[in-house]
Amino acid sequence: QVQLVESGGGSVQAGGSLRLSCAASGRTFSMYAMGWFRQAPGKEREFVATISRSGGTTYYADSVKGRFVISRDNAKNTMYLQMNSLKPEDTAVYYCAASSRLVAGFKREWEYDHWGQGTQVTVSS
Repeated sequence: QVQLVESGGGSVQAGGSLRLSCAASGRTFSMYAMGWFRQAPGKEREFVATISRSGGTTYYADSVKGRFVISRDNAKNTMYLQMNSLKPEDTAVYYCAASSRLVAGFKREWEYDHWGQGTQVTVSS
């Protein structure tokens, strides 16, 4: 079992930046592939980015590619999402998630076993 806590959300103007953190406790953090998802008001939760156990492989949704960077520090049991050039359409609750699966695409909610409580990101125009 792993517990996940997101932080770093807030309000920012379009074009600004935020860095989200996801702190993990419990089982060994490096055992999990990790991901970020987001849910905007009135919309379904959607994939944002994922990172492999070692941090060597990352994938991004097309909507954030080139603007967001996912990373992890296994020594600190923490994952990050650096969000640059933010747009109003990035406004959402952002969730981190952990997957114990060894083989998966890691872009779908059902591939993840553990979720954080979410952190709000609001981007104003």
